[in-house]
Amino acid sequence: MKLSELRAKSREELLHELEGFKRELLNLRIQWQAGELKNSAQYNKTRKAIARVKTLLREMELGTNRELYQKKT
Repeated sequence: MKLSELRAKSREELLHELEGFKRELLNLRIQWQAGELKNSAQYNKTRKAIARVKTLLREMELGTNRELYQKKT
């Protein structure tokens, strides 16, 4: 998911996305352990998506990028 798409979402939506990405990462780990993982690059993509969402949540918490987040409140 692109950063611009994530920035358009509210805090609650980002938390929901984060939960989904974490579930997907867990499923990928299980598939890897079972030897069923077809696309190993998906693991790294999911980890990066989690990092993006966490970064945006932290930006909201610290109040950086205020113009962007004041529009949503």
